[in-house]
Parts: sequence; C-alpha cells; structure tokens
Amino acid sequence: MKHKKILITGGAGFLGSNLARHLLNDYEVSLLIKPRTDLWRISDIKNHKNIIIIEGDLLDNDKIIEVIKDKDYIYHFAWQTDLKKSMENPIEDLKNDIGGLLTILESCKKFNNKVKIIFASTVTVIGIPKKTPVNEDEKENPLSIYDANKLLAEKYLMVYYENYGIKSCVLRLSNIFGEYQKIDNPNRGVLNFMIGKALRGEDLTIYGKGNFIRDYSYVQNYVDAFILAGENENTNGKTYVIGSGEGKTFNEVVENIKEISEKLTNKKINIKHIEFSDDNKINQRNFVADFSKFNKDTGWDPKISFEEGLRKTVEFYMYKS
Repeated sequence: MKHKKILITGGAGFLGSNLARHLLNDYEVSLLIKPRTDLWRISDIKNHKNIIIIEGDLLDNDKIIEVIKDKDYIYHFAWQTDLKKSMENPIEDLKNDIGGLLTILESCKKFNNKVKIIFASTVTVIGIPKKTPVNEDEKENPLSIYDANKLLAEKYLMVYYENYGIKSCVLRLSNIFGEYQKIDNPNRGVLNFMIGKALRGEDLTIYGKGNFIRDYSYVQNYVDAFILAGENENTNGKTYVIGSGEGKTFNEVVENIKEISEKLTNKKINIKHIEFSDDNKINQRNFVADFSKFNKDTGWDPKISFEEGLRKTVEFYMYKS
C-alpha cells in the first residue's frame, strides 16, 4: 500500500478513526464525514499533514465522484449502526446505507474501476448459527433490517466485482471493543458500555443468566485485518468471518472488566444480576468465529489478547477522563 491514496467513509467513527490513526504516517488518508459530525475521535489527528477531511453526503453523486477519482483503496465504514433505529425506519436505512453504497459503486464503475473497496460487515448477517465455531459456509439468515442491509451490501459488492471488475473484500466482524467507541451508549458496544459503567462507579448489570457465548474482539486486531484485506490480492471478491476465535460468556467478560477496573481505580465494583426476558433472537445466540479462511489468505492472527485489549481500553478511558 506504499504511496497509495486511501478514502475512509465514516472516517470520524469508531473503526474509521482507529484505522486512520494507524495509516496516517505512511499514506494520504481522506476521511469522508457527514456535515456537523462530532470530531472528538479524530481531534488529535485532524491537523496531521497526511489527513484530508472532506464533508459530504454519500448520496451526493458529484461529491462522491470527486473523492473517489484518485483513490487506490476505499474503506467503507459509513453506516447507520443502531439496530432499533433500523427496525423503526427501514426505508430511511435502505435509502442512506444501500443508496450510499450504490453511489460509490456507480462512481467507481465510471471514474475509477481500479480501486479496491473493503467493507465492514457483521457476523449477525448469519442470524442464529447451527453450531460454533462459525465459518463462511454458514447460511445467512438476517433477523433485523440492519443485518439484512449489511447482507444486501455484500451482494452488491460481489455483483460489481463479477460484472465490472471492481475489486472488493468483505469482513464480517464479531463483537468489537476498544478505544474511541462510546462508553455511554447502551444500544451499541456492550463491552465498552460496561467499561463506562465501571469507571463511573455504577453496578455492572447482567440481564438473565449471562451464560451466552460471544467472540469479543479488540479493535486494533481488526485494524490489522483491514489493512491486510486491502493490500492482499488473495482477498479480491471474497467474504470472511473474523474474530478472536475465542468464546467467552458474558459473565466472564463482566468479571474481567470488574477485576481490571478495580485494580486500576482502587474502587469496589459490584455485579448485579437482573431477571430479563429478551425477545430478540439474535441476543440469545452463541457465537465464536472460525477465521481460518482469512488466516490462510492473508496470514492474519489477532496479535493482542482479549485481556490486554481490555486493559488498554480501560486505561484509555481512565486517563482520557
């Protein structure tokens, strides 16, 4: 990727800001953001000589043509991430998320068909897996508008690759945590939300038994994965399931947050179990990623352990506040 030009849509978001921070010393990195976006995640890098911040809407055809013309890689992270909001207003989600992607694809087809697009999808497009660990052979069965649109986006990328040769790669991410994800949003990033509760001295709440299993993955490992997905030709036209490959119950994760936070803050933190009936099927599943296909094609392995990533995240928010 040396001497390449990179565009990150959603560049002031959680994933986008972490990737930009990793790339900015070696590449020209353009961040496409919505007007009036809060820049707190990129406040330390927004004036860097290799960072270009562009305000614009994904549905603005002229703006998208302008920003994609000379790019070698596009990391497409801009997306409406609130599952509940997607269910309440599906037409708006379809228009903005899928419409935005198609604007990018059509612009690339006409003005830059040599570009490579790397897309952040989600393992929840699979729905309820029949067994774990889960690989790319698992049949997709999305259970929300958010997941259905992610899957639709994957299919559009493959259509444009097969018909027009626009290279793309899809990474289906499992539960992600780390620096620059909000710690006060109960609807997104449950692990970061629990870290926030711990640092605010609040009880850590476990709804139900807390024995469901998830694959919790540290953001910096995903940054490495996205870079490899972009620069490796083996990934062209392919979709991958990635994660840590380790399953942890929610009870285990909350206990880890309690232990690390107590050690760093010298404050006693309580865990509270509350009876809870969750009708959302996706929250009742177990999931562990089998990332062997991605490892074979790129050599990627998560370098930072869950425990180290968790400690780094807690320390980041301790000293940031």
